[in-house]
Amino acid sequence: MGSDMIVVTGATGNVGRPLVQALAAAGEQVTAVSRGVSGAAVAEGVRHRQADLAAPESLRPVFDGADALFLHNTGAGAHLLSPREILDVAKACGVGRVVLLSSQGVATRPRSSSHGGVGRTIEDAVRQAGMDWTILRPGGFDSNAYAWVESVRALRAIAAPFGDVGLPTVDPADIAEVAATALREDGYAGQVYELTGPALSTPREQAEAIGDALGEPIRFIEQTRDEAHALMLQFMPEPVVETTLAILGEPTPAEQRISPDVEQVLGRPPRTFAEWAVRNIAAFE
Repeated sequence: MGSDMIVVTGATGNVGRPLVQALAAAGEQVTAVSRGVSGAAVAEGVRHRQADLAAPESLRPVFDGADALFLHNTGAGAHLLSPREILDVAKACGVGRVVLLSSQGVATRPRSSSHGGVGRTIEDAVRQAGMDWTILRPGGFDSNAYAWVESVRALRAIAAPFGDVGLPTVDPADIAEVAATALREDGYAGQVYELTGPALSTPREQAEAIGDALGEPIRFIEQTRDEAHALMLQFMPEPVVETTLAILGEPTPAEQRISPDVEQVLGRPPRTFAEWAVRNIAAFE
């Protein structure tokens, strides 16, 4: 592609930031979009634009001259978006390719409004937008472990429920690399990729991996479901808490399945949680 321009929404997030860096490193022209101004320093030589996906008309100057779009499903605020309007504006500005960061929950929790319902609506809009589309459905992120930063720093301890239930969590940098490939290269249109790590990892094992990376033992404290529920309610709506606890405590076979898709796209196995911990250990020191 080379002279084309790629717009990355959610550019300051766990996937957006490494995606912008990967595209810039590959010599692509990138416009990094975020709601806040903190994105200004996303990567060297990348133009940053502040814009709100909830106001699609405001995106015209951002999309102008772009060929490809990375659309972040924006997590908790997704139900406030009109994906069809966002995509209409993008298409009117000449964008011909869209890569959507969706969620595995669209397939595994179709009846959950927080995970399946809203996600399905956004996926449908992308499929019907009249562009080349690729949908990425990651499971849980390795970076969810950032929730433990304060307790690791202060107490060298991690508290979590369901200490011995494993999920194949994925490194956000792997999601970013898959996205960069689908944005830059042909052959990925009309595909849905389920993105997981290479193995099941339990909260207890993750605590151990963080301890190994730190070079200090981390104490693991198993929370009851009720304790976890009460804490999560402080920063998530009730239905999201319920679905999240269901996935963590009683994952379906589909949620524990290790997908070959990262390796299929990148030609190498996905990174392990332990590798994520080593790369990001500064946050926990």
